Amino acid sequence: MNNNARQIAVALRNVSRTYGDPANPIHALNDVSVDIRRREFTAIMGPSGSGKSTLMNVMAGLDEATAGQIWLGDQPIVGLGDTARTILRRTTIGFIFQSFNLVPTLTARENIELPFVLAGRRPDREQRAWIDHLVGSLGIGDRLDHLPSELSGGQQQRIAIVRALAGRPTIILADEPTGALDTRTSREVLALLTAAAREYGQGIAMVTHDPVAASYADRILVLADGRVVGEHRGLAPRQISDLLIGLQGVAA
Repeated sequence: MNNNARQIAVALRNVSRTYGDPANPIHALNDVSVDIRRREFTAIMGPSGSGKSTLMNVMAGLDEATAGQIWLGDQPIVGLGDTARTILRRTTIGFIFQSFNLVPTLTARENIELPFVLAGRRPDREQRAWIDHLVGSLGIGDRLDHLPSELSGGQQQRIAIVRALAGRPTIILADEPTGALDTRTSREVLALLTAAAREYGQGIAMVTHDPVAASYADRILVLADGRVVGEHRGLAPRQISDLLIGLQGVAA
């Protein structure tokens, strides 16, 4: 593998995902080719029904591509069995959701360590040191013995981020991670995702409708009707907003 290929967290080539009647298919994704690179924060935007969620699902191996090829790092996932996909997800993907998805009966510490438990192991010394570093960086060391119900929304999302980063995955898939947070906490979470890409080397792919959130990203992929219709860098929130309004106007 050449050095450029090593920088790619997820690669899609001519990927399509169709639903419904073969005679009249619905193209959720239509011939999409894109790379999500390590050390880069990518925002995925587009009107409702543009294919954002489907793109995330096929990258994670949660949905099967109808056509095309997908690689997680150097591992092809199209046609991979369910068990192999599950193992691959546990070792290469971290997930962050709008609703945090913490187990309410587990403490913050137990939630962070849950992916290791599901994989049938405990964090080793190096992994525990890494988790301690993340916890210290996020300022939640005094909250680890609390249940999610005893934490603020921002604290819960920080726990979810530590959980996602704990196993040093190749890529973080974030679905509207700031949607349930106030403005200040949203900015802190976006700064953490930026650090995860630039300092920790993860690839970040974030679905968002929020132009301010997207402005933190290194690049913005815009989807419409199941296709990538634009790639932008260095846009301010107002420019992103105008871009999306223009797309909605075309769609209407």
